[in-house]
Amino acid sequence: MAKIILARGDAVLREFTLVKERVTIGRGRHNDIVIDDRAISAEHAVIVTGDDDAFLEDLNSTNGTMVNGQPIRKHFLQEGDVVELARYRILYLPTDGGNEPRFGSTVLETSASPRRGEEGVALLRILNGPEAGKEMLLSKALTTIGRPEVRTVIMVRRADGYYLSPVDGKGGLSVNGQPLETDSRKMADEDVIDVCGVRMQFLMR
Repeated sequence: MAKIILARGDAVLREFTLVKERVTIGRGRHNDIVIDDRAISAEHAVIVTGDDDAFLEDLNSTNGTMVNGQPIRKHFLQEGDVVELARYRILYLPTDGGNEPRFGSTVLETSASPRRGEEGVALLRILNGPEAGKEMLLSKALTTIGRPEVRTVIMVRRADGYYLSPVDGKGGLSVNGQPLETDSRKMADEDVIDVCGVRMQFLMR
């Protein structure tokens, strides 16, 4: 099932799996996703899903809805789209309806270039393959791991630490040799992650 991640600034607030056909977003308590902020309309937007597709619609909100920096009324959601509602961002992560993930090379993507030496920041170090030894600091709220067209794993930074979560639920993901069978796992220093044969180590700094 598709997921969305709600963030404000660099802080991830919540993750949601789109289990319902119609998911409403707004300030009102009756919404499926409640954002308690006066900049958000009582009924701000809705995501409608069907089969492998998802559709976003602005519900005549006061401050509008943007996708990838552009104002929209209706928008067909695609992998990696960033929805903006006032000061909040929603990242859309669909399931992969195609083949099993393949990693010709591993791509680590963050929302900005981090700086080495930041207190409390973790990093991933690739342990095998042609990119062995490569490191990526995890200084932002969300890092995707995998080929650009197959974002199979995400690393989410929360107030209490870093959490690893599969996106497509198809397996091929383990931590310290044990398959990850839950929606997310809090990472510990020196944990070894295996994503379809690509091994990397999580290190706190």
